[in-house]
Amino acid sequence: MTRQLILGAVFRALGAFPSGWRYPGAHNDPLRDPAILRRTARTAEAAKFDYLFFGEWLATGADLEFRDPDLLARIDPLSAVSYLAGVTKRIGLIATANTGYYDLFTLARQTASIDRLSAGRAGINLVTGADPRAAANHGRDPLGGAEPRYDEADEYLRALRLLWDSWEDDAFLRDRASGRLIDPELLHRTDAVGAHIRVSGPLTAPRPVQGHPPIVHAGGSSRARRLAGELADVFIVAVSSIDDAAAVRAETTARAVAAGRTDGGPRVVTPILPVVAETTAEAQAVYDELLRLVPLADDQAAQAPDFPPNRTIRALSGIVGVPLGTPPLDDEVPLRVARRFAEGGQRLLEAVQTRTGRRIGGEHPVTYRQLLAAHTVPAAAVVGSGIEVADHLEAWFGSGAVDGFNILPPFLSGQFEAFTSLVVPELQRRGLFRTEYDGTTLRDHLGLARPENLHVADAARRTA
Repeated sequence: MTRQLILGAVFRALGAFPSGWRYPGAHNDPLRDPAILRRTARTAEAAKFDYLFFGEWLATGADLEFRDPDLLARIDPLSAVSYLAGVTKRIGLIATANTGYYDLFTLARQTASIDRLSAGRAGINLVTGADPRAAANHGRDPLGGAEPRYDEADEYLRALRLLWDSWEDDAFLRDRASGRLIDPELLHRTDAVGAHIRVSGPLTAPRPVQGHPPIVHAGGSSRARRLAGELADVFIVAVSSIDDAAAVRAETTARAVAAGRTDGGPRVVTPILPVVAETTAEAQAVYDELLRLVPLADDQAAQAPDFPPNRTIRALSGIVGVPLGTPPLDDEVPLRVARRFAEGGQRLLEAVQTRTGRRIGGEHPVTYRQLLAAHTVPAAAVVGSGIEVADHLEAWFGSGAVDGFNILPPFLSGQFEAFTSLVVPELQRRGLFRTEYDGTTLRDHLGLARPENLHVADAARRTA
């Protein structure tokens, strides 16, 4: 079978672009999130996406209103995928959990149960992020540095798989004649004891349909690449170029081989924020409007006490390397000023021109507002027609640097539906993406084999 790219839909109800909720017609009411959740899930499944992905943030505050409004108040990821198990039939469902705050036994039971309820479509994204506010919410001291957090995550992940394997697949005899429901020899304790994790087991849920729901890890550090290479099935990593992605793949593959893995290591997936329309000009107009809607220092929102301090012309001056004075935000950037921009300013200017269609000195000139908003929201945006966005995905996928993409719509549901109606059919036409689901589980979608039971494998090794 021809290698096919992975497509995941990241659910962010208020959009992945900070001003997305302000776009005309965009969803902007957290009290009505269930309706947009159902609509997005059904749209993604109709387009044959591999999975829906739910991130997590364990604290909130007024400062998020401008930086990332989607994080202010959101549906719990495990609750969301449990709900969607009954709303969808084939698409995978991936929730996020922080290993520092989620009780190991409880998470093992929840994920095993969701996998059973969804007929094998669950996945879990394990993260290690530290936030003092999240720690306070959980009655804990702030988590330590990256090394101890990753040491804990490593133990957590290994014990999680052992818990999932508490019951062998044929442990339930169901013998009415003898009155034996189970074979106790096929029920195993975990008895995992480490510096950070201690759990006995067995798990109070049958082995998941998939054996192990796919483990996802997202991160950019060297330690994240180590964890992903050794233990993850999918590695989500933000990279700025194909060369950077290729380097990440090479490192994670090498770590997988060193760890004794024979499956080639994790699938490598990178996030992108596509802005797509029928034509290039229409897509550029959407992105241009998103930039215009980003609250900046001269706007009314700047009076809020938690307004970000970096949304000023002074901050922009530092980026472009030129003292800009105090021009009105909607003034155009003169050619004589733009020519003096340092390398960072030139890259910013190029990004604005490519994504908005504006040109220095052109009919639609570049303004200070566009430059400052683009600096404030450094999204991995790909702007264009369906064919142009498909070209971008094909170039990255075809290079072998990545296996697929996490799609971050800037707002719902218009931009996600534009992606599914314009980009997905083009990828299908090129033979890069499925037209129908071939399997029934998330592991099937991702091309992952069902793993053997770790307790059985360990016993076989001891016998050998």
